[in-house]
Amino acid sequence: MLLTMTTTHRPATDLGYLLVKHPDRVHQFDMPTGTAFVMFPEATEERCTAALLLDVDPRKLRARADAFELSQYVNDRPYAASSLLASAISKVFRSAQRGTSKDRPELTAQAIPLEIRVPVLRGHADLVTRLFAPLGWAVTATPIPLEPELGGDSRYVDLLLTGTLRLADALNHLYVLLPVLDDAKHYWVAPDEIEKLLRSGAGWLAGHPEKVLIARRYLAHRKSLATTALELLDADQPVTEEESELPVARKAPLAGQRRDAVLAALAEVGATRVLDLGCGPGALLGALLKERRFTEIVGADVSARVLEQAERRLRLDRMPPRQRDRIKLIQTALTYHDDRLDGYDAAVLMEVIEHVDLPRLPALEAGVFGRARPGAVVVTTPNVEYNVHYAGLTGMRHSDHRFEWTRAEFAAWAERMASRYDYTVSIRGVGDEDPTTGAPTQLALFKKIEATTEVTA
Repeated sequence: MLLTMTTTHRPATDLGYLLVKHPDRVHQFDMPTGTAFVMFPEATEERCTAALLLDVDPRKLRARADAFELSQYVNDRPYAASSLLASAISKVFRSAQRGTSKDRPELTAQAIPLEIRVPVLRGHADLVTRLFAPLGWAVTATPIPLEPELGGDSRYVDLLLTGTLRLADALNHLYVLLPVLDDAKHYWVAPDEIEKLLRSGAGWLAGHPEKVLIARRYLAHRKSLATTALELLDADQPVTEEESELPVARKAPLAGQRRDAVLAALAEVGATRVLDLGCGPGALLGALLKERRFTEIVGADVSARVLEQAERRLRLDRMPPRQRDRIKLIQTALTYHDDRLDGYDAAVLMEVIEHVDLPRLPALEAGVFGRARPGAVVVTTPNVEYNVHYAGLTGMRHSDHRFEWTRAEFAAWAERMASRYDYTVSIRGVGDEDPTTGAPTQLALFKKIEATTEVTA
């Protein structure tokens, strides 16, 4: 699938600076379902075009089919723009989508002439126009005909958008509306998708005449999520029952509730020197940095790539020296002993253990509880009993999960760890608790039992 962006802003090659991609190179990125390439077919002072090509690997796509509607062997995913392309935009143009540029910061706030083409997009011309035209685009949606012997038009259009907008706004429009037109996301839609929608829709979604349709489709027709998103968009104009069909109370995304619960547990034990084990791209690290009580923060992960993502996300290169001295990122495997992890006040394993193969879990347990031996350990993991509340979910919550435990299984594991490694443990739920299935996330707080010296007369 293909997307091209063209500008005639002078000098047009500034597009390379805004996208943080050199026009003389072909840039390649690994994606969960294939490979993304960014290249510049033309790059002159007068006109510059950037092309994003997503080469979908059907084998990788098939591997994700168990939990999602991708089980048929023949489908349009490798060819038509979809949520796969939106994910690629988010990954390869992350800085541009956020409106940041180290080399052209003044240009990020400037509207520039843009021409965007998506040669094959699922959707009818009328709906495509209703979605993009209110955002300032001149829309040309040309239906793609079926084979001559069949006659008529297919359900796809060749889309051309022209307008003068900020590049960040253009990318956010595409990031939200491509999945809306696709109407069949390639991954499970969890409550944290609300946060993505609100972040990318900031400044335009609340006033869009099709905001209800956008929220419903973006959130995979999960009515409770769509209602929450719409209420958060405009707290002064609550969503009516007619619009939402299922009114619910406003609530924070589960990812945010989980971070808050972890921060509360760390405050409870008075931790100031903290390890974020399996830190990923740094969601928790950013929250830790905002709390002044944490004087030393270490993010550890086995993947060098996600550590690079965390560094960019946290903007470590722009951080004041005093703030930068509080945090460091290290590459390490949690299934081996690493002296650099020893002696901290607390360690966090937030949504980590379920990504470890069960035969390898004892090695992680020994490395964290037995050798590193922090003063406290905070562990969160999904509660599989709660999965019945996720409509359409037939497998685990994430394709990389090796297991998901019931509350009884998690409690039994936590008690074994506490007994084996001399910790006490308390367990609590995170998120809205159901009287039958419990909360969506379960959290265990381990506190090390300090050795005492017995004095005899």
